[in-house]
Amino acid sequence: MTMNAIDAGASSLVLVDYQARLMPAIHGADDVVAKALVLARAAALLDVPTIGTEQNPERLGPNTEALARVCRHTVSKTHFGACEDGLQAALEAQAPGRQQVVIAGCEAHVCMLQTALGLLRAGRDVYVVENASGSRRPLDHAAAMRRLAQAGATIVTHEMVLFEWLHDCRHPRFREVLALIKAET
Repeated sequence: MTMNAIDAGASSLVLVDYQARLMPAIHGADDVVAKALVLARAAALLDVPTIGTEQNPERLGPNTEALARVCRHTVSKTHFGACEDGLQAALEAQAPGRQQVVIAGCEAHVCMLQTALGLLRAGRDVYVVENASGSRRPLDHAAAMRRLAQAGATIVTHEMVLFEWLHDCRHPRFREVLALIKAET
């Protein structure tokens, strides 16, 4: 498990399968999407590249419109793990040299988990945003977080990520990121 701070200059954000057709089945979907959106908007302010993924979009449709707009690139996939469908290449193209990957998504115990495991196998430092990830059942979500922690990912919340990205209250974007946080509560 990595003990490094999450550094905005070394990070990319991956948002896995927040597809509009899938979200009604996700436990606490509105809150999960809201936290993912705060992450993505803060990432844009802090020049952290954001990549989305969509599972079989021809059948399941696109990501929610708000999240789709904040992604620099979206990887369409048929494998449950996005690394098998080009996520690594997309990360290198959109975020060259950045080893830290902050990841969140749905379903936490399927596509997000398999994508995070693929990133770990590739040698990336992986930070899984627990409260911006969702599954149909809370038990599956909890099991995914345990497994990912055991595999070497660091489990975090969206605010942990945001404040580590900022690092200091004197950061020039501090007030803008703080406004995003306050707007969601």
